Amino acid sequence: MVSDTDLFKDIRPYRDDEVAGAIQRLIHDDEFVSAIAKYRFSTLSGIGGPVIKALIRLYLGWRWRKLNSVRQIQQEVASYMEKMIARTTSGVTYSGLEQLDPSQGYLFISNHRDIALDPAFVNWGLYSNGLDTVRIAIGDNLLRKPCAAELMKLNKSFVVKRSVKGPREMMKAFSELSAYLRHSIDEQESVWIAQKEGRAKDGFDKTDPAILKMFYMEGKREKIPFGDYIKTLNLVPVSISYEYDPGDQAKARELYAKAQQGAYEKREFEDVESIVQGIVGQKGRVHVAFGQPIAGDFENADQLAEAIDQQIYANYHLFPSNLFAAGDTHAAQQTADNGKAVQIFEQHMAQIPAELKSLVLSMYAQPVFNKNKA
Repeated sequence: MVSDTDLFKDIRPYRDDEVAGAIQRLIHDDEFVSAIAKYRFSTLSGIGGPVIKALIRLYLGWRWRKLNSVRQIQQEVASYMEKMIARTTSGVTYSGLEQLDPSQGYLFISNHRDIALDPAFVNWGLYSNGLDTVRIAIGDNLLRKPCAAELMKLNKSFVVKRSVKGPREMMKAFSELSAYLRHSIDEQESVWIAQKEGRAKDGFDKTDPAILKMFYMEGKREKIPFGDYIKTLNLVPVSISYEYDPGDQAKARELYAKAQQGAYEKREFEDVESIVQGIVGQKGRVHVAFGQPIAGDFENADQLAEAIDQQIYANYHLFPSNLFAAGDTHAAQQTADNGKAVQIFEQHMAQIPAELKSLVLSMYAQPVFNKNKA
């Protein structure tokens, strides 16, 4: 079994002794500072650009001068998270946290609706309840900008090498990832990973068995049967529900383009735009449900995927937006302060272009159909 963290140096998050250097690189990264200037001082960044950027560097140097550990970074992130929750949600609730043992590491596998916020809300629940935060799996497609890589690795993210080409390189990358997951659990460090590559743009959450086969690669190397190895990973399904998805229109536009033209070409750094959209957009209420640790004897990845999906569907918290979209107006109004939430959803839908309306409604309705099946 792999035990030396430096075997994972090119994919693992930063350690405490690497924090100060990463912060200095961020402060001196012109693209990072320019992005802050544009976001916070959009009216001034053109005229007094160099002065604004110099002041930002001074401020960041002062603000971050005492940060020299991953835990301190997490506390800094928590302060931003608290502000974001206050500004862009109507409250975040949790269930199932009482089932978690603080002395164990878990492999949390969740549905995937937002690139950055899904693991962030999982982390917020753990952090707010005195539990250790997770190491976050993130695709290297999101790390093409150096400043993005610095920020993510400072915040306990590790790299999933999606861009590798060729069977041999892919096998090597996924074997390394599988060994790193095993290593993390052995260190009592919890991990978050999405149930499939890419967000569920149509609202249909479905676990990709290929992800589970990757989990098992280290077990296969050690000649441990599939079912026995999976039990050692402390696998916990997580259902993340948003009353409103800030990216619903963008997701529908992509689905519409694929349906009409057969393909959709992403713009460069479109994923980064999606991250910003998710953070600043209104989300209504958010609920995160931690399921039961997976138990049972599974012969293969398909059986395991089905068990994970069952929990994610059953634990998904349905909001009035979901019930109304699925045609259950009566149930939506019963749960919605005399129909107020339904009115807000109707106003939301009124802003969606006509050609995208059915796609967006289907996106919100699908969790209802999945839950009914479960």
